[in-house]
Amino acid sequence: MDVNLKGRMKRLAPVFLLSMASTVHAESVPQSGLEYLSVEELGNRMQRGQLDAVTLVQYLQQRIDALDKNGPAINSIIELNPDAQVIAQSLDLERQQGRVRSPLHGIPVLLKDNIDTSDQMQTSAGSLAMVGIPAAQDAYIVQRLRAAGAVILGKTNLSEWAHFRDIEIPSGWSGRGGQTKNPHVLSETPCGSSSGSGAAVAAGFATLTVGTETSGSIVCPASLNGVVGLKPTVGLLSRSGIIAATHKLDTPGPMARTVRDAALLLNAMTGNDKTDPAQPPLALKGLDYTAALLPGSLVGKRIGFPVEFDTGGEAADSDPQFSKALEVMQAAGATLVPVDLKDPESARVGEGFAMGLKHHLPAYLATRTGLAVSSLEELLQFNIRKPGKEGYGQSILSEAQAVAFDEAAYNALWQYIQSENAAAIDAVLTTHKLDGVVSDVGSAGMNVIPLAGYPAIMVPSGMDDSGLPTSVFFYGPRWSEASLLALAYGYEQASQERREPGFKP
Repeated sequence: MDVNLKGRMKRLAPVFLLSMASTVHAESVPQSGLEYLSVEELGNRMQRGQLDAVTLVQYLQQRIDALDKNGPAINSIIELNPDAQVIAQSLDLERQQGRVRSPLHGIPVLLKDNIDTSDQMQTSAGSLAMVGIPAAQDAYIVQRLRAAGAVILGKTNLSEWAHFRDIEIPSGWSGRGGQTKNPHVLSETPCGSSSGSGAAVAAGFATLTVGTETSGSIVCPASLNGVVGLKPTVGLLSRSGIIAATHKLDTPGPMARTVRDAALLLNAMTGNDKTDPAQPPLALKGLDYTAALLPGSLVGKRIGFPVEFDTGGEAADSDPQFSKALEVMQAAGATLVPVDLKDPESARVGEGFAMGLKHHLPAYLATRTGLAVSSLEELLQFNIRKPGKEGYGQSILSEAQAVAFDEAAYNALWQYIQSENAAAIDAVLTTHKLDGVVSDVGSAGMNVIPLAGYPAIMVPSGMDDSGLPTSVFFYGPRWSEASLLALAYGYEQASQERREPGFKP
């Protein structure tokens, strides 16, 4: 074959693959109701020949057009992957040939727009300054997802710079993506910087999404959008190729509609990334996080809960869903123990974040080419010239530029903050011999857990009178993701409280 013909075939490959759809697609009735099926349900349909990945991708793209870009206009998707159907076609061919890579084979996944993909999509953290040549390499977790056969469907909107641009910017707003809405009540906040990921999975735009968290940015949008959000121990999942705030706390994590789906996504993203300075224990290598998701997983477990709910009264009256959740856990076989988690209220956290941005953001920018900015100072100047139509400021970025960075001081500060928060959690777990703690979203754990770098999982618990989801928050010691997933699964199966959004004004 001559060189010119080879080049033409390379350019025509995507068109050729799509033209084969009629011969590869499952011959079945038109699909409907796919948006809220689990990974297992979708995989079973594909295995039986009742569904294929191309059909699923097309279905979700149409739903996104109808509900994210039009209709209630959730605005959770900042960009769709133009290669998604071609990728899905290739995976369908693999399945026909008897190769199924993992339970995620052919399953669409949405990524937060601060996670690198080396394709036609941008990785911008929602910033207009970051639009240009795409990233040169997939983030490590994206490499893992592609190897598992996931279809990268697109990128989700976020609070610009993962909420580290300005304190006044509302959750879910970015200069590039605009404002994301909560699909349950459109006028309410979607919460947290992973707001697009939470809203998208709640609205049925993908079965799985990936968020990132520094402090609350996975668990908060999971709670307000009524989905499952797992914030892993810092270091369990690689941060390579993810726009950083501070590697002391940063972590990606799965967001899904069920605990099992979150565990499957966690399985796919784990691996040994030697370029990440934080490394999980060797004992966790190859661990299947779905293995402990069994009937009766709450039986005999000792679970702490906030002492203020022990006697009813004001706490119980203000959060009746949490009181009901405790009753469900106890009925399912758990022993509930009242505990009092002390929040150390760590000083200088803001300075620690500023130092992290000052250190890590320029290092990330050095990995990118063809952008409008290559330094924090250039980013500040860009935002002055083009602040976005809402005219938001950049106080957090400005603070980062002004702070003096000293690596020894930075490490010592975070060592102190993490140690005092970890000690507060460890004291409660050890004193009461607990398997984990469950909390309402207003209790101290929401502050202490991220600063300790410990794991937590948010699980839907119903709806309040305004039509917004309510949630419970399980947390435990470092590297306890498997046991926390089991506790969350036991509660989820006993309660059955996840609700689909109503897209109310």
